[in-house]
Amino acid sequence: MSQPEKLYEGKAKILYATDNPEILLTVYKDDATAFNAQKRGQIKGKGQINCQITAALFTWLGLMDIPTHYIDTPEPNQMRVKAVTIIPIEVVVRNIAAGSLCRQTGLPEGKVLPSALVEYYYKSDELGDPLLTRDRIFLMNIITSQRLEEIENMARKINKNLQSFFDKCDITLVDFKLEFGLDAQQNLLLADEISPDTCRLWDKNDVDPQSRVMDKDRFRKDLGQVEAAYQQVQQRVLAQLKNS
Repeated sequence: MSQPEKLYEGKAKILYATDNPEILLTVYKDDATAFNAQKRGQIKGKGQINCQITAALFTWLGLMDIPTHYIDTPEPNQMRVKAVTIIPIEVVVRNIAAGSLCRQTGLPEGKVLPSALVEYYYKSDELGDPLLTRDRIFLMNIITSQRLEEIENMARKINKNLQSFFDKCDITLVDFKLEFGLDAQQNLLLADEISPDTCRLWDKNDVDPQSRVMDKDRFRKDLGQVEAAYQQVQQRVLAQLKNS
């Protein structure tokens, strides 16, 4: 059997072609990065854990009438997905002040926002993924105002459903990053992943600011027990999906 063609390798995943041009294979890696890849390491079993969490959450969102690129998981760390053209905007949805929002605004960490904040970042490692305004998005001709409105509406719908799902897992969804793509018919699909790599997740059963962290902040801030936190998220998510 011939080796599948590697199309792209990023910080956390490798993308391969398949016999069907409309289907791609994503292989999740154990590699971990932070601060725009200035900090690097590995989290044992992360690839498999994130793949399983993403598959579960995409399955749940599909049941909530949110279209995704997810097809199935042929192996624990592999995901077959619909081929899409990724829109070069990272969409960040924030429910609670944390991370860069606190650094840039002076808001205290943990402040519950009056309503979900949707932000856009230009997907460019070279430029450091800068924050974009709506006018900059249109100036750069990335997408139309109609498509941006579609993205924002879908992001808010995803947030509402994920908040409900994670709440049943005794997890607070602080904030998270989304990526979207267009299929061959120009339909907007949720793409990439939703995992402890792309979300801030706090354990509702723990009030300690450090031990409650269940996401990549444990790696960023050298809090330790990174694998255990990821595993705990996986266990709760899979259990909740089974009970849904």
